[in-house]
Amino acid sequence: MGAIREFIDKHYLHFNAAVVKDAAIGYEAHLAKGGKMMITLAGAMSTAELGKSLAEMIRQGKVHAISCTGANLEEDVMNLVAHSQYERVPHYRDLTAADEQALLDRGLNRVTDTCIPEEEAFRRLEDHMVALWKAAEAKGERYLPHQYFYQAINSGILEQYYEIDPKDSWMIAAAECDLPIICPGWEDSTLGNIFAAHCLQGHVKPSTVKSGIEYMMWLADWYTETADNNGIGFFQIGGGIAGDFPICVVPMLHQDMGRTEVPLWAYFCQISDSTTSFGSYSGAVPNEKITWGKLGEATPKFIIESDATIVAPLVFAWILNA
Repeated sequence: MGAIREFIDKHYLHFNAAVVKDAAIGYEAHLAKGGKMMITLAGAMSTAELGKSLAEMIRQGKVHAISCTGANLEEDVMNLVAHSQYERVPHYRDLTAADEQALLDRGLNRVTDTCIPEEEAFRRLEDHMVALWKAAEAKGERYLPHQYFYQAINSGILEQYYEIDPKDSWMIAAAECDLPIICPGWEDSTLGNIFAAHCLQGHVKPSTVKSGIEYMMWLADWYTETADNNGIGFFQIGGGIAGDFPICVVPMLHQDMGRTEVPLWAYFCQISDSTTSFGSYSGAVPNEKITWGKLGEATPKFIIESDATIVAPLVFAWILNA
């Protein structure tokens, strides 16, 4: 066994640690029988540089689709092109309001202990993305948000800015294999806001970027075509729209489309620091999803109550036999 896998096998025996091991074994067993796996990314996993492990999962065919927030879509690429300008603030808990204003005045947007350099990261991408939007519109073409990123990556126009090893970018790995991506609510991301601003200024039309409804329509057909007797698993990092949007495709197919022969999700794991609470999606226990027609009584289900930046790389290391 790989060193990390051997360590987990020996020491991760109880409580949340045991669930990490159980979930990893379940993930591996699902793939071994021919099942597919969707990973969902909430929070700021790209800024946390999850690409260092997720990219290899993609390259080795251990991930078959990703659902992510617009932030995770763009922040992996931002880290790729402006990594040297990022700043870490390990004492972030001690920052005053004046300290935060000082960071903003320097063009730094803070995500917990990491500051994203606005000028180098956002603006370095903007001109290229605007050019792609305008080019598509001129040809009467429309694309989903992630497809514009794939165009930018595959064209090579961003290579001049690369500041990390490309193998550590999950978006590069995804673009190279044309991995299916679902990005609901892209409009609230930084580039989504930039797109809206360009629409307001009359530079492009809103229809040039396809909508969340079109993502759901695409997902419905992909799920129907892909889910066979071995099913599709659901590995959820965090909560929110990145998880809630795609998991709803199954009840939609059953109840609204009448495709009752389509199987339920075949595996479910969530890494979350949300505790069970009133009305919470992120904190809901997996069995609640049975009542919504998302999971079945016999679906393997795991909840790891921990920090995803710690846990996800360990699960991926198990799968990769690292």
